[in-house]
Amino acid sequence: MPKRSLLASQGRRTASTADGGRASDLAAIWARALANHQVGNFGDAISCYDRMLGLKASFPEVHNNRGLALAEVGSYEQAEASYRRALAIKADNPETLCNLGLALAELGRFDEAEAAFRRAIGISPEFAGAYNNLGLILKERGHLAEAARAIEEAIRLSPKDASYYDNLAAIRPLGAHDPHVVALKAITADGAQLSAANRMHQHFALAKASEHAGDWDDAFRHLLVANALKRAMITYDEASTLAKMERTRAVFTRQFISERQGSGASSKGPIFIIGMPRSGTTLVEQILASHPAIFAGGELSLFEQAVNALPGAQLPGFAPQSPAFPEFAADLTAQRLRSLGELYLEKLLPRAPIAARVTDKMPANFLYAGLIHLSLPDATIIHVVRDPIDTCVSCFSVHFTRGQAHTYDLAELGRFYRRYRMLMTHWRRVLPPGRIIEVRYEDLVGDLEAAARRLIARCGLPWDPSCLDFCNNKRPVRTASAVQVRLPVYRSSVGRGRRYEKFLGPLLAELMPANDTIVPPMRKAG
Repeated sequence: MPKRSLLASQGRRTASTADGGRASDLAAIWARALANHQVGNFGDAISCYDRMLGLKASFPEVHNNRGLALAEVGSYEQAEASYRRALAIKADNPETLCNLGLALAELGRFDEAEAAFRRAIGISPEFAGAYNNLGLILKERGHLAEAARAIEEAIRLSPKDASYYDNLAAIRPLGAHDPHVVALKAITADGAQLSAANRMHQHFALAKASEHAGDWDDAFRHLLVANALKRAMITYDEASTLAKMERTRAVFTRQFISERQGSGASSKGPIFIIGMPRSGTTLVEQILASHPAIFAGGELSLFEQAVNALPGAQLPGFAPQSPAFPEFAADLTAQRLRSLGELYLEKLLPRAPIAARVTDKMPANFLYAGLIHLSLPDATIIHVVRDPIDTCVSCFSVHFTRGQAHTYDLAELGRFYRRYRMLMTHWRRVLPPGRIIEVRYEDLVGDLEAAARRLIARCGLPWDPSCLDFCNNKRPVRTASAVQVRLPVYRSSVGRGRRYEKFLGPLLAELMPANDTIVPPMRKAG
């Protein structure tokens, strides 16, 4: 996990640097800001930070924390500006430099992000979090050996922070006798003294090591502990999440789609890649991005942000408005659909001014497939599908950097997957035939060239042999598959779920209810 720094000393500084009632007011606002920030009320926290800065603008901690809150709601440009204001006041703050680096990485400015982390290390050579962040961005850029060295330095500086071992295990295999595995197991002896988050990372890392050693049972036992710890830390409103998918099917009927078709913004630029996480979406994007006409945008929240910018949408982290998606879609006129598409294009296309096409690999955009079709009728939509069991087991094996709250409990994961599958079946029924391009992960790894040629042709582009050399594409990859897509295509992940079949009862019960035969049988490994 990247390390972010919420600075919490401002209340004490306020009392010593301001007089009388003003000091009291600032301290009270600061306390409210921190309280809101720490429980995820980022809109209220930002309002408090703004009030403080209106009274006195010279607090670097307030600018830093305001940047963190803005980053939490996806406003990375504004977050960058807040961090830079903090650094203008106090230029040698390594925590703020790391926060700036993380925002720059989200904006795709990887050279600047790496420079910020290296500058933080230069100021504070014992700052383990800066080495961790440097290692993660080097991993994303494909510099795996250097990334591993940076993470190992973070471990040396902070040997009881299990998240660093977890990050290292995601970069290179840890053998049973690797000194880092030995150290992890030594930490286990002090398990009662570790935080829940540290124990979670510890078990995720040990699961990777056990799987590498071929001890499948031990690996999954660690995964069960790690996921249970993570699930206890997060809030997941399953009822609301599943109901939203059900309501989306109810709103976007075939008649609804038919009455509004042809009114969006015209552009063939976007290529949406949707599906479940860990289904092969990163591999598909890597193949496409190796084509000279296509630029890889990565996992972008731009369409959701464009939706949230419309009146009636719900902004993440802020007080909910009404009605929210999908109900407000019923009021979308032709002009508003066009405006939605144009707003998205304004954010997407400048990322690749000389490329004909740009990918948007946000898997969760499957929720918006109907709205994407209406607002961007010429955009390409690719749905990547992998064996359901393999997909879910792969999700359960990963600690995601953000979101994916449904993946940390096998039964919840199964219920989410089933609703996702039902929604994708709905889109195939109500959208024009062939509107969504279906790509099977197993076809890609079974016959890469044939599947890649079909994919490129469906995108309306001429074939280019560089698409087969995707593992040498040096573009940054910011997903859990960042290491795998640097490798030639392999089939060892097909049938992965079968190894853990005896543990998967809660998942299978939700994926395969007696009256639901859509899910194919589990494939054999090989």
